[in-house]
Amino acid sequence: MRALGLDVGSKTIGVAISDTSGSIASALTTLRRAGQQPDARAICELVDTHEVEVIVVGLPLELDGTEGHRSRRVRVFVSALEAAQERDVRLVFWDERFSTAAAERTLLEADLSRKKRKRHIDAVAAQFILQGWLDHERNDGGEGRSSAP
Repeated sequence: MRALGLDVGSKTIGVAISDTSGSIASALTTLRRAGQQPDARAICELVDTHEVEVIVVGLPLELDGTEGHRSRRVRVFVSALEAAQERDVRLVFWDERFSTAAAERTLLEADLSRKKRKRHIDAVAAQFILQGWLDHERNDGGEGRSSAP
């Protein structure tokens, strides 16, 4: 089962992909935002190219676990993504709190320059989101933090 992980921001979308066994997530790319429909089509092209079965979308919850304005923007994008799909790919949300901070720490530990960190941060954050979901699915059998749109 191949999965795609998304870190949806206001300017970019970080994208990660799993291996075909659904065990390991890798940063794939960072897409510049061009609008809901063009962005949704770009994700659908990646889904088709990589034969993805599940899209894991990071949901930016507030620290207290509630949904704020950023979560609502992500849900609007997911609605556009659902409308753009030509085949039925499962969409799930995953609590992404702290994924960008973890990605930043990882890139700092790798001693990347500020310019390189900026270029890779969103894809690495998507990798953290996707890996968390993959680990959860493998260890907990799919019960818990993820949810359908």
